[in-house]
Amino acid sequence: MSGSLTSVAYIAATILFILSLGGLSNPETSRRGNLYGMIGMTIAILATIAGPRVSAGGIGWILGALVVGGAIGLYLARTVQMTQMPELVAFMHSLVGLVAVVVGYASYIDPTAAAGMSSAEESIHHVEVYLGVLIGAVTLSGSVIAFGKLSGRIGGKPLLLPARHWLNLLLMLVVIAMGYLFLSAATIDAGMTPLIVMTVIALIFGVHMVMAIGGADMPVVVSMLNSYSGWAAAATGFMLSNDLLIVTGALVGSSGAILSYIMCRAMNRHFLSVIAGGFGSGDAAAKKSGDAAAPAGEVVPVSAVETAELLKEASSIVIIPGYGMAVAQAQHTVYEITKYLREKGKNVRFAIHPVAGRMPGHMNVLLAEAKVPYDIVLEMDEINEDFPDTAVAMVIGANDIVNPSAQDDPSSPIAGMPVLEVWKAATTIVMKRSMASGYAGVDNPLFYKDNNRMLFGDAKKMLDEVLTALKS
Repeated sequence: MSGSLTSVAYIAATILFILSLGGLSNPETSRRGNLYGMIGMTIAILATIAGPRVSAGGIGWILGALVVGGAIGLYLARTVQMTQMPELVAFMHSLVGLVAVVVGYASYIDPTAAAGMSSAEESIHHVEVYLGVLIGAVTLSGSVIAFGKLSGRIGGKPLLLPARHWLNLLLMLVVIAMGYLFLSAATIDAGMTPLIVMTVIALIFGVHMVMAIGGADMPVVVSMLNSYSGWAAAATGFMLSNDLLIVTGALVGSSGAILSYIMCRAMNRHFLSVIAGGFGSGDAAAKKSGDAAAPAGEVVPVSAVETAELLKEASSIVIIPGYGMAVAQAQHTVYEITKYLREKGKNVRFAIHPVAGRMPGHMNVLLAEAKVPYDIVLEMDEINEDFPDTAVAMVIGANDIVNPSAQDDPSSPIAGMPVLEVWKAATTIVMKRSMASGYAGVDNPLFYKDNNRMLFGDAKKMLDEVLTALKS
């Protein structure tokens, strides 16, 4: 394939990637968006393999890598549970960072990479290598820690080192100094030492950055690392002089940055305060003296049969899914209950908070998997004003996103965070295994309100009992 034809194929792939992002912005068009992305990536891979920059001897290696990578991807797609998607995404981000680091070193060591370049062009190439390795190393180690936190292998409590901000500043100054030594190195051997030192520092910074971020901010971390992986891919594209990789990385990086901003707004957080870390213990520990006021009141438990009776009598019902629904894999039972109630003429809708679950869109994906109609799945801003006219608000495994402390308690760590105002419904039913606090480690006064009922137990088991009671 000629260079001109390869460029045309890359342009077609770029258009498909843009259409893919546009499709993924809406649940109803997400399938089509995924299809556009797969077609675009297929075109990109085939055009690269058949392009003038790949020799005949290298095609075998590329095809072998495609077979191995495709087999791993197919295995993960068939075996990974929906509850494991957040940590899988973090793991994939770490691979993008690893690729950026490896390509950076290979591009620097390869004597043909800078062949024919002028002194200025070679300096620009070395800047690309340095920044690519820097971004890739931060993405790699940060994503590994995020994987550990999301999978429960590492606790959600933030690790706040003394003078951590000064430590970050010191690391940044060392990175800048190493960059100067790297760019002024006369030989490749002389440049390897500052490059290796910078890589180690970047890896340490990635670990420190994510370790300092509390469990409550992990949804923002996922989208932030998504942005980092995009910029790492773009940097790799610069190193390889691959226009498509530059454009694709920029698309992912910018969309991830926009999503991070949206997530921060949904949590009433500033992006820099998320990076600074410290919010969300993740341990549900008892509050210490001097913290936000502890909720007061009496918890009123309810049985599955009583829950079914409340649903039978209600004309309007709003279901609020949370991570507990994902853990119990109860989304299919939720759909069966929804289907039954709608057949009985009930107005049943779903309320989705932007940070419900452990990653952006987590609840939307679960409900789509269970075949819940898209038109009854509404975002927080679309449904919040309807709660005063709602007979029953049913919260399934959510906690922080329905916490009235965000509005009522200025001393609460989540004060000012936009939440779903479920307590304004005539009756609320909260499904939880226990009275433990949520991922942010903040107590919830909703549990003690007069119009609230607590349905304790595994969400799947309890919902199965509710469905049986509804049909009996």
